[in-house]
Amino acid sequence: MLHFRPILLAACFLSLWTPGAQARDTKVALTFDDLPALSIVSDQSYIDTSNIRLLEGLKRHHFPATGFVNEGKLDEGERAAQIANLKRWLDAGFELGNHTFSHESINTLGAADYIADIVHGEPVTRALMDRHHRRLRWFRHPYLETGYPAAVKASLNAWLSGHGYRIAPVTIDAEDWEFAEPYDDAVARTDSAAQRKIKSAYLAYTEKRIGWSLASARILFGRDMAHVMLLHGTRLNADSIDDLAAMFKRLHLHPVHLASAMRDRAYRTPDAYDGKDGIGWLERWSLSLGKDLPDAGNEDPPADIQAAYNRVDGDRGR
Repeated sequence: MLHFRPILLAACFLSLWTPGAQARDTKVALTFDDLPALSIVSDQSYIDTSNIRLLEGLKRHHFPATGFVNEGKLDEGERAAQIANLKRWLDAGFELGNHTFSHESINTLGAADYIADIVHGEPVTRALMDRHHRRLRWFRHPYLETGYPAAVKASLNAWLSGHGYRIAPVTIDAEDWEFAEPYDDAVARTDSAAQRKIKSAYLAYTEKRIGWSLASARILFGRDMAHVMLLHGTRLNADSIDDLAAMFKRLHLHPVHLASAMRDRAYRTPDAYDGKDGIGWLERWSLSLGKDLPDAGNEDPPADIQAAYNRVDGDRGR
Protein backbone atom coordinates (compact mmCIF):
# COMPACT_ATOMS: atom_id res chain seq x y z
CA MET A 1 0.00 0.00 0.00
CA LEU A 2 1.15 3.57 -0.52
CA HIS A 3 2.39 5.60 2.43
CA PHE A 4 1.86 9.34 2.62
CA ARG A 5 3.96 12.03 4.26
CA PRO A 6 4.33 11.39 8.01
CA ILE A 7 3.04 14.78 9.10
CA LEU A 8 0.34 13.37 11.36
CA LEU A 9 1.72 11.40 14.29
CA ALA A 10 0.27 8.39 16.05
CA ALA A 11 -1.03 10.60 18.84
CA CYS A 12 -3.08 12.52 16.33
CA PHE A 13 -4.44 9.28 14.92
CA LEU A 14 -5.49 8.07 18.34
CA SER A 15 -7.16 11.36 19.14
CA LEU A 16 -9.16 11.14 15.91
CA TRP A 17 -10.24 7.55 16.43
CA THR A 18 -10.76 5.39 19.45
CA PRO A 19 -13.07 2.37 19.62
CA GLY A 20 -16.63 3.53 20.09
CA ALA A 21 -15.74 7.18 19.51
CA GLN A 22 -18.67 7.76 17.16
CA ALA A 23 -21.74 9.43 18.61
CA ARG A 24 -23.86 7.15 16.40
CA ASP A 25 -23.38 4.18 14.11
CA THR A 26 -21.30 4.67 10.97
CA LYS A 27 -22.59 2.99 7.83
CA VAL A 28 -20.41 0.46 6.02
CA ALA A 29 -21.17 -1.51 2.86
CA LEU A 30 -19.64 -5.00 2.79
CA THR A 31 -18.32 -6.11 -0.61
CA PHE A 32 -16.76 -9.49 -1.41
CA ASP A 33 -14.47 -9.85 -4.43
CA ASP A 34 -13.39 -12.88 -6.47
CA LEU A 35 -16.59 -14.93 -6.40
CA PRO A 36 -17.33 -17.79 -6.54
CA ALA A 37 -14.32 -17.97 -4.21
CA LEU A 38 -10.74 -16.94 -3.57
CA SER A 39 -9.09 -20.17 -2.48
CA ILE A 40 -5.92 -22.17 -2.99
CA VAL A 41 -7.93 -25.31 -2.23
CA SER A 42 -9.41 -26.45 -5.54
CA ASP A 43 -11.79 -29.03 -4.06
CA GLN A 44 -15.33 -28.03 -5.07
CA SER A 45 -16.88 -29.10 -1.78
CA TYR A 46 -14.48 -26.76 0.04
CA ILE A 47 -15.57 -23.84 -2.15
CA ASP A 48 -19.24 -24.74 -1.75
CA THR A 49 -18.90 -24.96 2.03
CA SER A 50 -17.09 -21.61 2.17
CA ASN A 51 -19.95 -19.94 0.29
CA ILE A 52 -22.64 -21.60 2.37
CA ARG A 53 -20.98 -20.67 5.68
CA LEU A 54 -20.32 -17.09 4.59
CA LEU A 55 -23.88 -16.58 3.37
CA GLU A 56 -25.34 -18.15 6.50
CA GLY A 57 -23.24 -15.81 8.61
CA LEU A 58 -24.26 -12.71 6.67
CA LYS A 59 -27.92 -13.69 6.94
CA ARG A 60 -27.58 -14.52 10.63
CA HIS A 61 -26.38 -11.00 11.33
CA HIS A 62 -28.77 -9.37 8.82
CA PHE A 63 -25.83 -7.87 6.91
CA PRO A 64 -26.43 -6.71 3.32
CA ALA A 65 -23.58 -7.54 0.95
CA THR A 66 -22.48 -7.32 -2.67
CA GLY A 67 -20.37 -10.04 -4.28
CA PHE A 68 -18.12 -9.30 -7.27
CA VAL A 69 -17.76 -12.11 -9.78
CA ASN A 70 -14.87 -13.30 -11.92
CA GLU A 71 -16.63 -15.55 -14.41
CA GLY A 72 -13.27 -17.02 -15.39
CA LYS A 73 -13.39 -18.86 -12.06
CA LEU A 74 -16.47 -20.79 -13.12
CA ASP A 75 -14.31 -23.25 -15.06
CA GLU A 76 -11.66 -23.49 -12.35
CA GLY A 77 -14.02 -25.86 -10.54
CA GLU A 78 -17.15 -27.76 -11.49
CA ARG A 79 -18.95 -25.20 -13.63
CA ALA A 80 -22.50 -26.13 -12.60
CA ALA A 81 -21.54 -26.06 -8.92
CA GLN A 82 -19.73 -22.74 -9.32
CA ILE A 83 -22.79 -21.21 -10.96
CA ALA A 84 -24.91 -22.66 -8.15
CA ASN A 85 -22.75 -20.75 -5.68
CA LEU A 86 -23.51 -17.48 -7.46
CA LYS A 87 -27.19 -18.39 -7.40
CA ARG A 88 -26.90 -18.94 -3.64
CA TRP A 89 -25.88 -15.31 -3.22
CA LEU A 90 -28.92 -14.08 -5.12
CA ASP A 91 -31.30 -16.55 -3.46
CA ALA A 92 -30.08 -15.21 -0.11
CA GLY A 93 -31.06 -11.69 -1.15
CA PHE A 94 -27.60 -10.35 -1.92
CA GLU A 95 -26.39 -8.55 -5.04
CA LEU A 96 -23.72 -9.46 -7.59
CA GLY A 97 -21.40 -7.18 -9.54
CA ASN A 98 -18.80 -7.54 -12.31
CA HIS A 99 -15.12 -7.96 -11.37
CA THR A 100 -14.03 -8.79 -14.96
CA PHE A 101 -13.67 -12.29 -16.42
CA SER A 102 -9.99 -12.91 -15.78
CA HIS A 103 -9.10 -10.56 -12.89
CA GLU A 104 -6.35 -9.08 -15.03
CA SER A 105 -5.02 -5.55 -14.62
CA ILE A 106 -5.94 -2.75 -17.00
CA ASN A 107 -2.25 -1.84 -16.90
CA THR A 108 -1.49 -5.19 -18.53
CA LEU A 109 -4.41 -5.45 -20.95
CA GLY A 110 -4.86 -1.86 -22.08
CA ALA A 111 -8.25 -0.18 -22.33
CA ALA A 112 -9.73 -2.10 -25.29
CA ASP A 113 -8.86 -5.60 -24.05
CA TYR A 114 -9.83 -4.67 -20.49
CA ILE A 115 -13.27 -3.56 -21.64
CA ALA A 116 -13.56 -6.82 -23.59
CA ASP A 117 -12.71 -8.67 -20.37
CA ILE A 118 -15.51 -6.85 -18.56
CA VAL A 119 -17.96 -7.85 -21.29
CA HIS A 120 -16.66 -11.43 -21.19
CA GLY A 121 -17.40 -11.44 -17.46
CA GLU A 122 -21.08 -10.54 -17.86
CA PRO A 123 -23.15 -13.38 -19.39
CA VAL A 124 -23.72 -15.79 -16.50
CA THR A 125 -23.98 -13.08 -13.86
CA ARG A 126 -26.34 -10.96 -15.93
CA ALA A 127 -28.58 -13.95 -16.70
CA LEU A 128 -28.77 -14.90 -13.01
CA MET A 129 -29.49 -11.30 -12.05
CA ASP A 130 -32.24 -11.07 -14.69
CA ARG A 131 -33.90 -14.18 -13.28
CA HIS A 132 -33.90 -12.55 -9.86
CA HIS A 133 -35.29 -9.30 -11.31
CA ARG A 134 -32.03 -7.50 -10.56
CA ARG A 135 -29.95 -5.23 -12.77
CA LEU A 136 -26.19 -5.74 -13.14
CA ARG A 137 -24.93 -2.30 -12.14
CA TRP A 138 -21.77 -2.47 -10.03
CA PHE A 139 -18.17 -2.82 -11.23
CA ARG A 140 -15.04 -3.36 -9.15
CA HIS A 141 -11.55 -2.91 -10.65
CA PRO A 142 -9.15 -5.79 -10.02
CA TYR A 143 -6.31 -4.62 -7.78
CA LEU A 144 -8.11 -1.21 -7.59
CA GLU A 145 -6.11 -0.25 -10.69
CA THR A 146 -8.37 2.20 -12.51
CA GLY A 147 -6.38 3.14 -15.62
CA TYR A 148 -3.11 4.79 -16.60
CA PRO A 149 -2.49 7.33 -18.02
CA ALA A 150 -5.39 9.75 -17.57
CA ALA A 151 -6.75 9.19 -21.08
CA VAL A 152 -7.07 5.44 -20.48
CA LYS A 153 -8.88 6.02 -17.19
CA ALA A 154 -11.23 8.55 -18.80
CA SER A 155 -11.97 6.17 -21.66
CA LEU A 156 -12.79 3.33 -19.29
CA ASN A 157 -14.95 5.53 -17.07
CA ALA A 158 -16.92 6.75 -20.08
CA TRP A 159 -17.49 3.16 -21.24
CA LEU A 160 -18.60 2.00 -17.79
CA SER A 161 -21.03 4.88 -17.44
CA GLY A 162 -22.39 4.36 -20.94
CA HIS A 163 -23.03 0.68 -20.24
CA GLY A 164 -24.89 1.17 -16.97
CA TYR A 165 -22.07 0.42 -14.56
CA ARG A 166 -21.20 2.31 -11.42
CA ILE A 167 -17.75 1.89 -9.91
CA ALA A 168 -17.67 0.37 -6.41
CA PRO A 169 -14.92 2.27 -4.55
CA VAL A 170 -13.07 1.05 -1.47
CA THR A 171 -12.46 3.00 1.74
CA ILE A 172 -11.68 0.10 4.10
CA ASP A 173 -9.20 -2.55 2.97
CA ALA A 174 -7.68 -5.00 5.44
CA GLU A 175 -5.70 -6.94 2.80
CA ASP A 176 -7.69 -10.02 3.76
CA TRP A 177 -6.46 -12.00 0.74
CA GLU A 178 -3.00 -12.11 2.27
CA PHE A 179 -4.32 -13.86 5.37
CA ALA A 180 -6.83 -16.02 3.50
CA GLU A 181 -4.48 -18.23 1.52
CA PRO A 182 -2.29 -19.23 4.50
CA TYR A 183 -5.58 -19.93 6.29
CA ASP A 184 -6.68 -22.21 3.43
CA ASP A 185 -3.37 -24.02 3.71
CA ALA A 186 -3.83 -24.45 7.46
CA VAL A 187 -7.35 -25.84 6.95
CA ALA A 188 -6.07 -28.24 4.29
CA ARG A 189 -3.39 -29.45 6.70
CA THR A 190 -5.96 -29.67 9.54
CA ASP A 191 -3.65 -27.42 11.57
CA SER A 192 -6.13 -25.86 13.99
CA ALA A 193 -3.43 -23.97 15.88
CA ALA A 194 -2.28 -22.24 12.70
CA GLN A 195 -5.89 -21.45 11.81
CA ARG A 196 -6.44 -19.76 15.18
CA LYS A 197 -3.19 -17.81 14.89
CA ILE A 198 -3.93 -16.53 11.38
CA LYS A 199 -7.52 -15.68 12.24
CA SER A 200 -6.43 -13.76 15.34
CA ALA A 201 -3.85 -11.81 13.34
CA TYR A 202 -6.43 -11.07 10.66
CA LEU A 203 -8.98 -9.71 13.11
CA ALA A 204 -6.40 -7.54 14.89
CA TYR A 205 -5.15 -6.14 11.59
CA THR A 206 -8.70 -5.54 10.36
CA GLU A 207 -9.55 -3.52 13.44
CA LYS A 208 -6.42 -1.44 12.95
CA ARG A 209 -7.27 -0.80 9.29
CA ILE A 210 -10.85 0.17 10.15
CA GLY A 211 -9.51 2.64 12.69
CA TRP A 212 -7.22 4.16 10.06
CA SER A 213 -10.11 4.56 7.63
CA LEU A 214 -12.38 6.18 10.21
CA ALA A 215 -9.63 8.60 11.22
CA SER A 216 -8.71 9.36 7.60
CA ALA A 217 -12.31 10.15 6.68
CA ARG A 218 -12.51 12.65 9.52
CA ILE A 219 -9.32 14.32 8.34
CA LEU A 220 -10.65 14.58 4.80
CA PHE A 221 -14.24 15.58 5.52
CA GLY A 222 -14.35 16.65 9.14
CA ARG A 223 -16.99 14.02 9.91
CA ASP A 224 -17.80 10.33 9.77
CA MET A 225 -18.80 9.03 6.34
CA ALA A 226 -20.39 5.87 5.00
CA HIS A 227 -17.63 3.43 4.10
CA VAL A 228 -17.23 0.65 1.55
CA MET A 229 -15.23 -2.32 2.84
CA LEU A 230 -13.30 -4.64 0.53
CA LEU A 231 -13.38 -8.30 1.52
CA HIS A 232 -13.07 -11.53 -0.47
CA GLY A 233 -15.13 -14.67 -0.77
CA THR A 234 -12.91 -16.87 1.39
CA ARG A 235 -13.08 -19.60 4.03
CA LEU A 236 -11.32 -17.18 6.38
CA ASN A 237 -14.17 -14.67 6.13
CA ALA A 238 -16.74 -17.46 6.39
CA ASP A 239 -15.11 -18.63 9.60
CA SER A 240 -14.61 -15.07 10.91
CA ILE A 241 -18.03 -13.58 10.20
CA ASP A 242 -19.24 -13.79 13.81
CA ASP A 243 -16.02 -12.18 15.02
CA LEU A 244 -16.33 -9.46 12.39
CA ALA A 245 -19.93 -8.87 13.46
CA ALA A 246 -18.81 -8.44 17.06
CA MET A 247 -16.10 -6.04 15.91
CA PHE A 248 -18.56 -3.97 13.90
CA LYS A 249 -20.85 -3.75 16.93
CA ARG A 250 -17.98 -2.70 19.17
CA LEU A 251 -16.84 -0.05 16.67
CA HIS A 252 -20.39 1.16 16.00
CA LEU A 253 -20.33 0.15 12.34
CA HIS A 254 -23.70 -0.58 10.75
CA PRO A 255 -23.65 -2.67 7.53
CA VAL A 256 -25.88 -1.27 4.78
CA HIS A 257 -26.50 -1.84 1.09
CA LEU A 258 -23.82 -0.55 -1.25
CA ALA A 259 -26.26 1.86 -2.90
CA SER A 260 -27.10 3.33 0.52
CA ALA A 261 -23.44 3.91 1.40
CA MET A 262 -22.80 5.50 -1.98
CA ARG A 263 -25.38 8.20 -1.30
CA ASP A 264 -22.88 9.79 1.08
CA ARG A 265 -21.72 13.08 -0.46
CA ALA A 266 -18.10 12.05 0.12
CA TYR A 267 -18.38 9.92 -3.02
CA ARG A 268 -18.87 13.06 -5.09
CA THR A 269 -15.27 14.05 -4.27
CA PRO A 270 -13.16 14.13 -7.46
CA ASP A 271 -10.77 11.24 -8.01
CA ALA A 272 -7.89 12.84 -9.88
CA TYR A 273 -5.48 9.94 -9.36
CA ASP A 274 -4.31 8.39 -12.65
CA GLY A 275 -1.22 6.46 -11.58
CA LYS A 276 -0.49 2.79 -12.17
CA ASP A 277 -0.78 1.64 -8.55
CA GLY A 278 -4.06 0.44 -7.13
CA ILE A 279 -4.89 2.62 -4.13
CA GLY A 280 -8.05 3.15 -2.12
CA TRP A 281 -10.37 6.09 -2.43
CA LEU A 282 -9.29 7.76 0.81
CA GLU A 283 -5.76 7.99 -0.61
CA ARG A 284 -7.16 9.25 -3.92
CA TRP A 285 -9.19 11.93 -2.20
CA SER A 286 -6.25 12.97 -0.06
CA LEU A 287 -4.40 13.79 -3.28
CA SER A 288 -7.40 15.68 -4.69
CA LEU A 289 -7.96 17.62 -1.47
CA GLY A 290 -4.29 18.14 -0.58
CA LYS A 291 -4.67 16.62 2.89
CA ASP A 292 -2.25 14.18 4.48
CA LEU A 293 -3.45 10.94 6.02
CA PRO A 294 -2.03 9.29 9.15
CA ASP A 295 0.75 6.73 9.00
CA ALA A 296 -0.45 5.01 12.18
CA GLY A 297 -2.78 2.19 11.24
CA ASN A 298 -1.60 2.17 7.62
CA GLU A 299 1.05 -0.49 8.08
CA ASP A 300 1.36 -3.60 5.92
CA PRO A 301 0.18 -6.98 7.28
CA PRO A 302 2.50 -8.66 9.81
CA ALA A 303 5.76 -10.02 8.42
CA ASP A 304 4.93 -13.60 9.37
CA ILE A 305 1.66 -13.41 7.44
CA GLN A 306 3.47 -12.05 4.39
CA ALA A 307 6.02 -14.86 4.66
CA ALA A 308 3.26 -17.45 5.00
CA TYR A 309 1.52 -16.05 1.94
CA ASN A 310 4.73 -16.23 -0.06
CA ARG A 311 5.16 -19.87 0.95
CA VAL A 312 1.73 -20.92 -0.28
CA ASP A 313 1.33 -18.61 -3.28
CA GLY A 314 3.89 -15.85 -3.73
CA ASP A 315 2.13 -13.81 -6.40
CA ARG A 316 1.44 -10.87 -4.01
CA GLY A 317 -2.24 -10.72 -4.99
CA ARG A 318 -1.72 -11.23 -8.71
